[in-house]
Amino acid sequence: MKKRHFTVAAVLALAACFTFTSCIGSFSLTNKVLGWNNQIGSKFVNELVFIGFWILPVYEVTALADLLVINSIEFWSGSNPVAQGTKVIDTDSGRYLVKCDGKGYDVVNETTGENVRLDFDVNEQTWSVCVDGQEYPFMTFVDDSHVKMITPEGDFRIVELSEQGVLAYQAVATAGAMARR
Repeated sequence: MKKRHFTVAAVLALAACFTFTSCIGSFSLTNKVLGWNNQIGSKFVNELVFIGFWILPVYEVTALADLLVINSIEFWSGSNPVAQGTKVIDTDSGRYLVKCDGKGYDVVNETTGENVRLDFDVNEQTWSVCVDGQEYPFMTFVDDSHVKMITPEGDFRIVELSEQGVLAYQAVATAGAMARR
C-alpha cells in the first residue's frame, strides 16, 4: 500500500474512532515499542531507531493496531489487553498474538497468518523488521560511535552517534520522506 493511501486510511480510522467510541485510549502497544526503544542504547541510538521506525512504518502499524483494535477493546471492556500482558487479542477483523521472546517481538494476525517481527541479530549487531517472510534490516552497529541506518531510498548510510550525526541523518530521512509524497 502506498504511503499516501496508508496515511489517508489512518486519518479516516482516527476520525471513526473518535466518532464511535469517544475514547482516546492508552496506546499501550505503541508505548511499549517506544519504551523498548528508550532502553536499547544511548540517546543517539534511540533517536536513530525512532527515525528508522518511521521510515519502515513500525510506529504507524503499532499506532493503527492501537487505534483500531486495542483501544477499542480497552474502551468496551475497561481493560487493555497489552497493558495486562495478554498475548491473544480477538476482534471482529481477526485474532492477534503479541509476543516478546527476549530477542524481539512478533505481532501475528492468526486469522490471516500475517506476521510482523522486530528482531535483533546479536552476531550481526543488526535490528530488522520482518514482514511476510521478508527481512528488512534498518540499523547495524558498526562500532561504539557509528551505526549503518536505512534511508528512505532503501540504501544504507553510516551515521555518527552524536548530535550532528543524528541531525544529518534526520535531514536525509525527512527529505526522502517528503520526496515520496
